[in-house]
Amino acid sequence: MRSHLLNDTTAERYRRTVTEGVERVAARLATTDRPFTGVTVDTLSPGIERIDLDKPLHDTAAVLDELEDVYLRDAVYFHHPRYLAHLNCPVVIPAVLGEAVLSAVNSSLDTWDQSAGGTLIERRLIDWTNERIGFGPSADGVFTSGGSQSNLQALLLAREEAKTDDTAELRVFASEVSHFSVRKSAKLLGLAPDAVVSIPVDGDKRMQTVALARELERCESDGLVPMAVVATAGTTDFGSIDPLPEIAELCGQFGAWMHVDAAYGCGLLVSLRRRALLTGIERADSVTVDYHKSFFQPVSSSAVLVRDESTLRHATYHAEYLNPRRMVTERIPNQVDKSLQTTRRFDALKLWMTLRTMGADGVGQLFDEVCDLAEEGWRLLAADPRFDVVVEPRLSTLVYRYIPEAVTDPAEIDRANLYARKALFASGDAVVAGTKVGGRHYLKFTLLNPETTVADISAVLDLIAGHAEQYLGESLDRVAS
Repeated sequence: MRSHLLNDTTAERYRRTVTEGVERVAARLATTDRPFTGVTVDTLSPGIERIDLDKPLHDTAAVLDELEDVYLRDAVYFHHPRYLAHLNCPVVIPAVLGEAVLSAVNSSLDTWDQSAGGTLIERRLIDWTNERIGFGPSADGVFTSGGSQSNLQALLLAREEAKTDDTAELRVFASEVSHFSVRKSAKLLGLAPDAVVSIPVDGDKRMQTVALARELERCESDGLVPMAVVATAGTTDFGSIDPLPEIAELCGQFGAWMHVDAAYGCGLLVSLRRRALLTGIERADSVTVDYHKSFFQPVSSSAVLVRDESTLRHATYHAEYLNPRRMVTERIPNQVDKSLQTTRRFDALKLWMTLRTMGADGVGQLFDEVCDLAEEGWRLLAADPRFDVVVEPRLSTLVYRYIPEAVTDPAEIDRANLYARKALFASGDAVVAGTKVGGRHYLKFTLLNPETTVADISAVLDLIAGHAEQYLGESLDRVAS
């Protein structure tokens, strides 16, 4: 069994094995003509359940053959131009190369004596991101598993910086369309059930600062503590960007920590034409970025950034076997001193390889392309009488719903849209997402693939209309019979 260990004696076997796997994936990518096969849970489950994990195949080729049947054939492929659903991006090749390198070397980014250069690369990328945000020389941060963890850590720091030890007094303010992780984080941090105050949004789905000011004043008059305001730069459903400068003013006035959830909108940091949409982000106390959304990186690649490095002390614990306190005075850089995680992958390498190969402008160009595509898609939807589109996009998300000409019952229209999404997924021809707006069911395009065209969008809209019309026709037939 030692022949399976990766070391100096098995380097050639490693090369052959990985090459064989890469060739299988490349062949699958080259021949995939739909984002999904439409396979159902009931169809796929039995084949996986029949596999006896206690009886290995002892042959990589046989394992890859089996993997073809249980995974590769029916995987949802984000690289396909008609995958239009969630915040999943196609990935750039330099980042995939980085993934292969980091997996093989297997550095752990918790302590210097496990990562060395990896620690310095991650720190340099944190500095680079902070420079792009506009933070000063006292800024810092750390890579995380994703936006939810970044938001959790930011709110942890905000809680510890708040001017009270009574968590029942703490309040967090976020827009009604902010990410669910804000409420989840509040619960995990032991805040009161009503700690998160939902702020209404305007017609463009941006936080209403007048309402925020009113709630902050009420918080103060009730003797409570405004722990944090979470401004979103790229909401999951709408891609909307809250008015950051106005929110920063209110945070300063009321002494609240300002966190910007830019998990989606962080692509604007490298945009060649839209960077101004993030004006005000430099005044935040903390920022979430997800490189695996708008920097075209493989999952996972995220970070939490802070304007004042000293606030990261709230995540610091020392263990004699790992990061004893004396290492601080010896200036040994241990990333575990900043992180909620201990063992942690060298995910920063993927971004490093990307920037060193493509450059920031290259990534920004790709993000600008999908934002341009969303603008074209919005014009298409706005001119199509079959659809109601909610808001003109700021980033690359379109929320819309099919509106049949002869049906006026909102509940029936809801069912038609739900059916259309489900039927489209089952066909495998395209994948779209769904959400609710004003209690009604809507569909959603999240456009993160520069290879997607307006023709793709138009074709998918026709498919959606066709499925919805089929449902409504069958529904009328059922009523008539």
